[in-house]
Amino acid sequence: MAADENGQALTRIPEASRADATRARLLAAALDAFATKGFHGTTTRDIAAAAGMSSAALYVHHKSKEELLYLISLTGHQRTLARLRAALAHSDDPVEQLRRVAQTFAESHARDHTTARVVNYELAALSSEHREEIHAIRREIAAEIGGIVERGVAAKVFVAPDPAMTATALVSLAIDIGRWYRDDGSWTPAEIGRRYAELSLRMVGVSLP
Repeated sequence: MAADENGQALTRIPEASRADATRARLLAAALDAFATKGFHGTTTRDIAAAAGMSSAALYVHHKSKEELLYLISLTGHQRTLARLRAALAHSDDPVEQLRRVAQTFAESHARDHTTARVVNYELAALSSEHREEIHAIRREIAAEIGGIVERGVAAKVFVAPDPAMTATALVSLAIDIGRWYRDDGSWTPAEIGRRYAELSLRMVGVSLP
C-alpha cells in the first residue's frame, strides 16, 4: 500500500467509485447547463468545462450530450413516480390521496425546480427511443393521478364530468412550477405544496374550510 511523506498509509479510491463520481459531476454540470441555456444551446464543451474536464474526457463516461439528457430525464421521472406512489400508500381515501399526491407533486417540483424545468421542457431533444421510454413513465404518473380521480368520482366525493381531462389538468398544474419557481422567491416549496393541494381538491369539488 502506498504511503505519504509522513509514512501514513494512503487509502486507494476504487476506480469504479472514481468513475461514478466523475459521471455524477458531468450530470450535475449538464443539468445546470441545460436549465440555463437549453439543450440545443449547450455544447459538450460547456458541460465538460463546468465539470472541470476536457471535452474528450466527457466521452469516456457518456456517449453523447443526448445521453446526459436522457439520464437526467429518466432519474427525474422515476423519482417523481416513486414519490407519488409513496404518497398514495398512506391512505385508501381518494380525498386524502389527492391531497397528499398533489402536495408531494407540487412541492417536489419546487424543490427540484432545475431538474423539473429540464425534464419537462427538453423532452423533444431526446432520441425517439429514449423519448418513448420517458413518455411511458409519464403515462404511469398520469394513470396514478387519473386513478385517484376515478375512485373519487365512483365514491361520489369528487365532481369531475371528464375524469381524464381533470387528471391532465391536475398534472399540468404542478409541472409549470419548474418554469417559474426560484429559490429566492416569496413562497417556500412547502407552502406551494399545501396551496396546490387545496387547489387540486377544489378542482374536483371538495369543500374546504
